[in-house]
Amino acid sequence: MASTVPLLTRARTDGRDWLVEADEPLAGLQRRTGGDLPGIIIAPALLELVRKARTYGLRLARAVQARDVSEQVSAWVEVEPDAEGGGCRITISNWRSMPVSDPAPSLERERQVALARMTAELTARLGPKQEVLVAESASPELQPLLARMVEGRWRPWTDFVELEGDSHQQPVHWRLLDGARLKLAGSDRDWRATLVPLGKPIAGSGGFELLLSPDLPPPEAPPAPPQPEPVTDARSRQPGLGRDIAPVLRQPVARIIANAETIRTQMAGPLADEYSAYAADIAAAGEHLLALIDDLTTLELVEDEQFTTAPDRIDLADVARRAAGILGVRARDRGITIDAPKPDEAAPAVGEFRRVLQILLNLLGNAINYSPEGAGVWLRVEQEGDRARIIVADQGEGLDEEQQARVFGKFERLGRSGDGGSGLGLYISRRLAEAMGGSLGVESARGQGARFILELPGFADRRAEPRA
Repeated sequence: MASTVPLLTRARTDGRDWLVEADEPLAGLQRRTGGDLPGIIIAPALLELVRKARTYGLRLARAVQARDVSEQVSAWVEVEPDAEGGGCRITISNWRSMPVSDPAPSLERERQVALARMTAELTARLGPKQEVLVAESASPELQPLLARMVEGRWRPWTDFVELEGDSHQQPVHWRLLDGARLKLAGSDRDWRATLVPLGKPIAGSGGFELLLSPDLPPPEAPPAPPQPEPVTDARSRQPGLGRDIAPVLRQPVARIIANAETIRTQMAGPLADEYSAYAADIAAAGEHLLALIDDLTTLELVEDEQFTTAPDRIDLADVARRAAGILGVRARDRGITIDAPKPDEAAPAVGEFRRVLQILLNLLGNAINYSPEGAGVWLRVEQEGDRARIIVADQGEGLDEEQQARVFGKFERLGRSGDGGSGLGLYISRRLAEAMGGSLGVESARGQGARFILELPGFADRRAEPRA
């Protein structure tokens, strides 16, 4: 029988994505699935949400599902970066659990692989003989190892690591290596290997996916020094949506979404398909309402006379690749291909990382929404003199001259209805671009798609370091 926890559950993570504080029942789920408190988040879906919120500096909210050997859990989770602690604050509502009478043995393995994919700092594709085909890692600590693996392509991956207690004659069967502890040259941490066999009917006939995960994350960076509170005038101290109304609205709207998701996924019991579809519509409407609340909050912020951004050296190509990764699932659902900048492309610029990402998510989201199914969306970066720009091009209906003149207007939706949009996204994006010393414009023609162009100040050093 299903059970529901009506009260809010709160938790906190640190800059390593470790769960350092947690109320019940999240603390119980963490321990039942083999985790510690404090310790790395074990539920893969929750870990992914926390990691994205911390990395991109965005408040994220969505329905999350998890499972242990005895229960299936669903809940509505809101994650907000904590500027002071370097981690995130987590609020969970409508926690609903359902006993699992006969859990499949494969579920634990699926959970282990999902967690390994989330925590892996080096991944590789291996051939049927465990030879290295392709390897990648964004960890600075593992770059020497990555270089050796790339240079030693076609050699067994075990040639590049030190297996703990290795007394087996090579080659070692993959089942003996799955879960093996190992040491990596240049790293003081202990590591664990996960091997995911590919191919059927013989596991591994199509090669393997190799995941190298640390037992401990990198040392936590010291928190940024506190910033002085800005001086505000009487106007900025007046009650506003962002400061007063938005927090009050978010909680009941989140509860509506969580209850609708519970009905849609039939966690409360079986029901007719049409009612499940109604619940999906309610959840979608609630998510649109939350997005509108966020837009109005940001609108209040950017229209404040004292609004400023925090300029930093960024790489537009790197931010574009991150935006493409965030919206990749939405694009695939509509059969749309995103052509993002290649890994070796760079466009050094000066801007606030979080605000530039916000702009690109808006532009790319619009391109996905208004392109026909099966179309393509392109992200191109350019460098010209002391300016850097990124172009988001789609294959939608395009805009005529009169629409181009209006598209950046406040609450302007160009006659569109029923899509849940607020008509504020492009207005806010242009205000953000101008606050960073840049510009946002459009080039288009009716029936020929649209090209939205974000331009920012560049800087002389072209070896931009992507933000971690």
